[in-house]
Amino acid sequence: MPWKLFHALRPRAASPFPQRSASPSARFPPTYIFCVPTSAERATELRRLIERANYCYYVLDAPEVSDREYDQWMRELRDLEEKHPELRTPDSPTQRVGAPVQSALAKVIHMVPMLSLGNAFDDDELREWEARAVRIAGADVRTAGYTAELKIDGNAVNLTYERGLLVRGATRGDGTEGEDVTVNLRTIHDIPLRLNTPNPPELVEVRGECYMTFDAFEKLNDRRRQDGEKVLMNPRNSAAGSLRQLDPSITAQRRLRFFGYAVAAAPGVRLPFTTQWGLLDTLESWGFPVEPHRRRCTTLDDVVSFVQDVEHGLRAKLAFGIDGVVVKVDALNVQDELGDVGREPRWAVARKFAPDIEVTRLLDIQVNVGRTGALNPYAVLEPVEISGVIVRLATLHNEALVRQKDLRIGDWVQVKRAGEVIPQVIGPIPERRDGTEREWHMPDRCPVCDTPVERDADQAAVYCPNVACPGRQLEGLVHFASGGAMDIRGLSYARIRQLIDAGLVHDFADIFSITVEQLVTLERFAEKSAENLVAAINAAKHQPFSRLLNGLGILHVGEMAAQVLARHFHTLDALAQATEDQITSVRGMGDIIGRSVATYFANDTTKQLIEKLRARGVNFVEPAGKHGASGNGAGSLAGKTVVITGTLPTLSRKAATELVESAGGHVTSSVSKSTSFVVVGGDAGSKLDRARELGVETIDEDELLRRAGAEPKNQ
Repeated sequence: MPWKLFHALRPRAASPFPQRSASPSARFPPTYIFCVPTSAERATELRRLIERANYCYYVLDAPEVSDREYDQWMRELRDLEEKHPELRTPDSPTQRVGAPVQSALAKVIHMVPMLSLGNAFDDDELREWEARAVRIAGADVRTAGYTAELKIDGNAVNLTYERGLLVRGATRGDGTEGEDVTVNLRTIHDIPLRLNTPNPPELVEVRGECYMTFDAFEKLNDRRRQDGEKVLMNPRNSAAGSLRQLDPSITAQRRLRFFGYAVAAAPGVRLPFTTQWGLLDTLESWGFPVEPHRRRCTTLDDVVSFVQDVEHGLRAKLAFGIDGVVVKVDALNVQDELGDVGREPRWAVARKFAPDIEVTRLLDIQVNVGRTGALNPYAVLEPVEISGVIVRLATLHNEALVRQKDLRIGDWVQVKRAGEVIPQVIGPIPERRDGTEREWHMPDRCPVCDTPVERDADQAAVYCPNVACPGRQLEGLVHFASGGAMDIRGLSYARIRQLIDAGLVHDFADIFSITVEQLVTLERFAEKSAENLVAAINAAKHQPFSRLLNGLGILHVGEMAAQVLARHFHTLDALAQATEDQITSVRGMGDIIGRSVATYFANDTTKQLIEKLRARGVNFVEPAGKHGASGNGAGSLAGKTVVITGTLPTLSRKAATELVESAGGHVTSSVSKSTSFVVVGGDAGSKLDRARELGVETIDEDELLRRAGAEPKNQ
């Protein structure tokens, strides 16, 4: 091998990613060295140079090498890897583009669910969010401070790193399951293929937002016009479509960008930060770009001021779209104490900006029958574009809202996209009325099955009481098969509609009679896919009673209420025979739920459905808790009221709560004289002080595990 002149860096930085403060020339003074490197050494050096150049160009926006020099490095590295395939590594820059076209996008289960954010549409709602958090976790919320980050109008993704190497990337999907878009995410230069740290976590998920800049969006549409293709509507939808391309080379051409904002680790993995601000700093040190305009705020007043600055000043100057500011409690131990409600964290909220508003014609008001039988009016609009989306329908929620807003068919109305997602009618423009407008009335009979409707004065709602109503059929079956209910994999919305149209399914019980022979006669069903669906249906027969109860779609009974009732009554038969008073007496169940459940099981159609489910072998029992609870209030912690505070060594807040409840106990958020004991972890706050003040017993995680009948982790 001849002597070769190549560009090196001296002194070599500990990190290949320069800090923002120093200029490129000051950080990396160039020097030239004559040497004869081996192929492996040269490949390693080229990868380091290219990744550093990518970071300077894409993340810091401060390129330090010319395009020609960069292209020479890439060409040399590709040649080396072609001649010596053993030198090609998964984190090589050459692997960002070059994967074969995919035939489909596989499904991926997230290690930790990706939650949605609740919304605050003005400063008062933001203060209400803080007040709710303070009621749960006390003054620790305010002393913890807040981080405020721009809410990028893009698409959330989840990146999995094993021992520092990117092994998988997925879309958010439904929060639990997304689509595998690893090869497409590798084309985004903002995303490091290997974490820049000498001691990476064994397994970690990095969450963030993929987005398209305004400039990239315009250039993409220019190319599409030149090629005679349909132009795309907006950057957000364009980014989503780019992520889901089966050909990664198309994704690469669209120049997507990425900001990181969250980290989820496997149980027992310790991460080097205790605040959201520290989390963002860590992501930046690992090689990720993070939102550069973020602000650390001491008080909520500081947050409000920042939101105003962004909405009325900074927003117009940005190169990418935003639709609000995400506000998070800064201290992670307080985040853990606040926990989640449903699919939303209590410790974070999206302070949304004022939505775009357009005027259009209200052509009609029609009614949809939901899965619980609720009759929901909706507006049929003259099509109008709002924030890059054509809107034809909008929610009207209920009859009372239509009356309150004095909406009439034929009105000119103002329409907004609430949270820039769900279209809503703000109200009419009375001065544009010409006398042809017509008042609307909720029908007295179900528009689908003609059953007389019932009115719920407490809920300002109207219902079809017929549980066999065809209008409830599709939505009810979709809910029954969903992940929070019976979790029948492969039984999608489209396939349920196909089964209904084929006359194979009329109610929940019919699902469990479907055979492979029936399915293969339908379009898009091969024998293998039919066998897989039947296997998933048979597996669902063994789901616990709580999932079945949620799946039945009883009015006012969601996932959490179903779990509470199932644990208390243990079997479907016991719940079906319970009186309204017995149901209402269960902790957390009020008069509305008690009346709804008792009415549901007293219905003759329901009784017939239950017997059909029984005949098909569906499980009606809530199994004993894995730590020895019987599911009916018995167990080693039966009757105990428990408070959990601080960060436990191995158990998440959710896991600890489930442990207590499975052993018959009850977890509350505040310490009082009736508290049986407080489980204390690291960085415990005011709840520990309150326990000491009241003389309430405090224990650690190991003692909790012993009392719940589980082996401590360190034994």
